[in-house]
Amino acid sequence: MTSETITGTNTAGLCPAPQRPTKKQAGMSEIFGDPIHIYTREQALEDGFLVDVSETAREVGFKAPVALTRAAWADCVEWSEKDTQRQPYQDQAGRLWDVLWMAINSARRNTQRESFMFQLYRVPRGGRSLRPRLTRLVCSIGAGDNGEPVITIMLPGED
Repeated sequence: MTSETITGTNTAGLCPAPQRPTKKQAGMSEIFGDPIHIYTREQALEDGFLVDVSETAREVGFKAPVALTRAAWADCVEWSEKDTQRQPYQDQAGRLWDVLWMAINSARRNTQRESFMFQLYRVPRGGRSLRPRLTRLVCSIGAGDNGEPVITIMLPGED
């Protein structure tokens, strides 16, 4: 790639002009080459891999957009009428609030960390238990598709 290509202006107006890569980025491209495929957060939300919970998260006190991975949602939030027939009454809104409330309280104690683990009790689905069980989730803050701060809540081992 020539310096004219890197610093040239974009006259089509379809996307911003490419920026000069940092020394570290240039070195990574020299080692690994150009990315084969990039999967954006927006695509993950559209595909259902991430569940956007930003509206409720703002009510809890989060200032950045928040999403849960599909696995974290299924384990800690998802609740159906069938679940209620077999187990104590719960609803998704309450279970989501519990996850976000525990996450924000843990975030307030972990202000210098990009990622941290937190715990909460939740009743497992599927009629296997009537009692809440302790589970762990990971809360990670990082850069979104445009460099803005975003928060992702996931099961340990997901990334």
